[in-house]
Amino acid sequence: MKNLFVKIAAVGLLMLAPAIAQAAEGYSTANVNMRAGPSTRYPAVAVIPAGSSVEIRGCLSDVNWCDVEFYGGRGWVSGQYVQALYQQRRVYVGPQYYRPLGIPMIRFSVDNYWDRYYRNRDFYRDRDRWSRGPDYYYRDRDNRDRDRDRDNRDRDRNWRERDGDRDGRDRARDWRDDNQRDDRQRDDRQRGERQRDDRRGDDRRPDRRNFDCRPGDPSCDE
Repeated sequence: MKNLFVKIAAVGLLMLAPAIAQAAEGYSTANVNMRAGPSTRYPAVAVIPAGSSVEIRGCLSDVNWCDVEFYGGRGWVSGQYVQALYQQRRVYVGPQYYRPLGIPMIRFSVDNYWDRYYRNRDFYRDRDRWSRGPDYYYRDRDNRDRDRDRDNRDRDRNWRERDGDRDGRDRARDWRDDNQRDDRQRDDRQRGERQRDDRRGDDRRPDRRNFDCRPGDPSCDE
């Protein structure tokens, strides 16, 4: 007899299981992002238009976020943007309504959830960092951005230093070339001045005939 009651109870639980597992119907109250996790910092996977019907698969007990299904896709929406029908009126989904609406309380794991629904998404390759939480992911990304910016600044500084060295060498070479050119020009001027002085000396040199010619000398008549 005892075994009979156990079997009847087990059958009853099996019959109730689909009803317990059935999702609650809800409605979005605004154009809201459906995200890959229970935070606005997780990547958005779809936009649910205002007034659209969603299936509420479960909600977290510590924060008011719910796992919903929308047109075959899965994601997370804040309960403040989802209403459900309760006692002939619509109420915002909150912890006080989970049990009467038949919404199970669940937990979220990036590894399990993303493996199930987001393998084809670009952000899936970063799941190891996301699994530590969105705050860690963004902090890690900010650190990487700062490291990259610092590397870029160091690379720019090195380029500027190399450019400065090259400019300095170019200026030194130009200075030497200018000095050599000035020296050549000065030598040319001095040489030209000596040549002019020589020509002027030749012009001032007295005619030898004025001294060598003597009265009666036939050369004086030339």
